[in-house]
Amino acid sequence: LRRAASPAGRREGRSPARRPHAAMSSSGWCTVESDPGVFTELVSEMGARGVSVEELWSLDEDSLRALGKVHGLIFLFKWRAEQDSRPVVADGAAPNVFFAKQVITNACATQALLSILLNAEGVELGDTLSDFKAFVADFPADLKGLAISNQEAIRAAHNSFARPEPFVSDERVAQPDDDVFHFISYVRVGSTLYELDGLKEGPIVCAEGVGGADWLGSAAAAVQARIERYAASEIKFNLMAMCESKQTALTRQREAAEARLVALADGAAPMDTGDGSSLPEGEEALAAERARLMAEIADVDAQLAADGDKRARWKEENARRKHNYVPFVYNFLRLLAEHKQLKPLVDAARQRQEQRRQQQQ
Repeated sequence: LRRAASPAGRREGRSPARRPHAAMSSSGWCTVESDPGVFTELVSEMGARGVSVEELWSLDEDSLRALGKVHGLIFLFKWRAEQDSRPVVADGAAPNVFFAKQVITNACATQALLSILLNAEGVELGDTLSDFKAFVADFPADLKGLAISNQEAIRAAHNSFARPEPFVSDERVAQPDDDVFHFISYVRVGSTLYELDGLKEGPIVCAEGVGGADWLGSAAAAVQARIERYAASEIKFNLMAMCESKQTALTRQREAAEARLVALADGAAPMDTGDGSSLPEGEEALAAERARLMAEIADVDAQLAADGDKRARWKEENARRKHNYVPFVYNFLRLLAEHKQLKPLVDAARQRQEQRRQQQQ
């Protein structure tokens, strides 16, 4: 489970420490923010290539199609104890499905990512994840969950987002009124759509006989059904999609357009363009096709630049998430005090607060 990082969710009365301490549970795993930039960097840190995580604001067909090739969906919701009568697939009954039970506090974000990465087709996992998948292939679900906790590279990637804390606090047990959030995944394996929730005893079959991109409609329906179950009392949801990175897809599209331009210049015969399509006949048609390809390349370049800007923005935001600002704040306040400017600022702030309080009365 992922406890919402809110002031009300932390215990009062911390003991001072000499250096900032990462905000982690006793299990040694930190909470992770539900953010596409964070999740994309997590995937990259674990060694996977050519994938990114994008936020979804709608479940309509156009929004899903705009993502390109989708490997899986990640759904965040406010967890609550409830009876779920849906049957689960028995351990070992679906040998092609990677499913791990969550045995680590705060690990549901990484487990949701792994549930997609280790089940999706055509993902470049890298050595770390490929070796891990092979190592735990015959493990039962609970041992797979335990193996995740002992995989140093995966744990290090997860905890790279540990927020530095200026004080060390005692471990706090979640209370009934705490906001407790949980990540689950939806992924297609073969022709079956599964819901993978590490807090369940096994995978849950959402739809069968789905193939290609058709599974997304079934996944959207499953997510919508879950949202509607809570609609009367809860509005805090977040949905993200793990998909082929735009950089990879757009680069491939640009290379295909460039190859066709070369074929046009060389006067290649039909079916010699490399993409299985024939060239138009006639000078006017060739000129129109050339202009179309040039416009397509320009549009792809613009999209690549926009995606590059977004990734640069994500990188900057992630650096700020990880940075320890306590020394800066401490020294800034110290310098203000040394220059006799701190007390006047505090007095002015108190005066403004008192004025606002009187206006509200």
